[in-house]
Amino acid sequence: MNPTANNDLEGEPETGGARTVPTEASSERTAGTRATELAHRGAPSTVSSPKTGNLIQGVGLRKAFKIGDRTLEILHGVDLSIRHGEVVAMVGTSGAGKSTLLHVLGLLDRPSEGKVLLEGADAWSLPTAARAELRNKKIGFVFQFYHLLPELSAVENALLPAMIAESRSEFRRNKDEHFERASTMLHRFGLGARLKHRPEQLSGGERQRVALARALFLNPPLLIADEPTGNLDSVTGQKVLELLFEEQERRGITLLLVTHDERLARRCNRILHMGDGMMIRDSAIPVPD
Repeated sequence: MNPTANNDLEGEPETGGARTVPTEASSERTAGTRATELAHRGAPSTVSSPKTGNLIQGVGLRKAFKIGDRTLEILHGVDLSIRHGEVVAMVGTSGAGKSTLLHVLGLLDRPSEGKVLLEGADAWSLPTAARAELRNKKIGFVFQFYHLLPELSAVENALLPAMIAESRSEFRRNKDEHFERASTMLHRFGLGARLKHRPEQLSGGERQRVALARALFLNPPLLIADEPTGNLDSVTGQKVLELLFEEQERRGITLLLVTHDERLARRCNRILHMGDGMMIRDSAIPVPD
């Protein structure tokens, strides 16, 4: 595993082996059959029984920063657990510690104290390379400001997790499959005409759809979205949200969503209320009759 992305952009990614050589019979497939096949690529290739139990847990999470000669504590012993397949909203005022908690749970920022258990593994106790591999394969991120690489095209940004996960030789061997899967994914997201465009050539909504494709590329069990529509107008933001919820349901993954929108939060299974660096309330949303 290569935890750092390389700059070898000869192809475009997903997981997969060598390409199948077309036969005479396969070449006679109808356009309708081909369209149906492509529409389902990018989703998990096998159907398995839904997992149960906790996917991720935070135990006694504290986070403090040194500022000069004083210490600023952001998280004050947060405990939480999120089950496989749950859709959970996190709400709270600015400065409540939501983004800091997401960064700790997402293995981006080490806690000062406490544990993050991801599928039972004590993630922050792992060596750096093993933790990077776990993060890349198990967690997808969608941020408010997209964080696309400006030198890469839309399709290259989408397949970036495969570039990171594979060695250079593996990526070269699998690049055609990766590019085809990333392209198909972006077609489904309405970006078929934007595959080769770089981020500065895309609108905000288009950039966020590329970011979502990147987050889902390796089919991670956990998707973390930090104010994913905060930088979009209301109409564009609603379209992105519908796509986000559609993909969550389609894949059966866990979604942890930070939002200031109470109506959006109520579309989730649970709402976690943060205040002053603490989890002050955990509310289940009643299922409609």
